[in-house]
Amino acid sequence: MPVSKGIRSHQKKCIFEQLMKICILSDSHDNRGPLEQVVAAAKNQGAECVLHCGDVVASSTLNAIIKHGLPIHVIYGNNKGDLTNMTMLAGNPDNQIHFYGQDADVTLGGKRIFIVHYPHYAEALALTGRYDVVCCGHTHQLKIDKVKNIRGFTTLVINPGNTAGIGEEPRYVMLNTDDLSYSTHNI
Repeated sequence: MPVSKGIRSHQKKCIFEQLMKICILSDSHDNRGPLEQVVAAAKNQGAECVLHCGDVVASSTLNAIIKHGLPIHVIYGNNKGDLTNMTMLAGNPDNQIHFYGQDADVTLGGKRIFIVHYPHYAEALALTGRYDVVCCGHTHQLKIDKVKNIRGFTTLVINPGNTAGIGEEPRYVMLNTDDLSYSTHNI
């Protein structure tokens, strides 16, 4: 199903044509326990991949979720941690980590999705009408909006809150690319 394993630059696109359920999360801040619980719960609900909207902090944090065998699309956020180790982890052919750097433009389930850490960038990108969904993080608070874009349609902007449990329970969003329906979940 994945195109190829390893490092991806943010200019390249990873394409999955079939409809799918996507786990969207952010701001795990090196808190492995809740991150693992979130991905396990999402996989049990049918998640076929994970979008991490930044602030992983230590790349080794992702080791807690590699075992679930889901493709993991990740950007770094403002708490970058060790980017060299993140790049090396993503380059390991034994896992499905796709590390993009500061942002990512991916097509999953036939929908064009942009991932960026900062909400103000997410809102601006949503206005362009180039994306079906724009995902972000940073605020640690759940916020989902439908933004009317310049093409006369709406773009879904999803900030899943935080997975680390900082200020609120660990949280994630499940997105169905069939109809862009979504649900929020706490752990």
